[in-house]
Amino acid sequence: MKKKIIGVIVATAVIVGGLVILQNVNFNRLGADQYYTQIVEEGKILKNKDNNGVTYVSYEYKLPGFNKDGQEKTLTFTAQKQLRENAYLTLFVKDDKGVTSYQEVSKEDIPQKASEKLIK
Repeated sequence: MKKKIIGVIVATAVIVGGLVILQNVNFNRLGADQYYTQIVEEGKILKNKDNNGVTYVSYEYKLPGFNKDGQEKTLTFTAQKQLRENAYLTLFVKDDKGVTSYQEVSKEDIPQKASEKLIK
């Protein structure tokens, strides 16, 4: 009887732990290449309406991004808000989907070859 109870407790702990880990994983970043860029101007305002007539606003950015080796690629992505001017970003890019996620970082977090290519 004790072995069954311990088994159920262990199985529950494993399932709950797995769910907690999966909840904190951003699948848009898994297997993506990282490029680094800097916001140098305001994004282009895009307005879309859903089927109920509600208007949604997003902001489109088209910027040069640089990988850790300093190779350039022009990347287009959208954000739900206007991003802070002069902010540095890591862009997560998948070949088939383009930019799937982004994260603001400090200049010190950017690899040297990419950092040299960004506006000072």
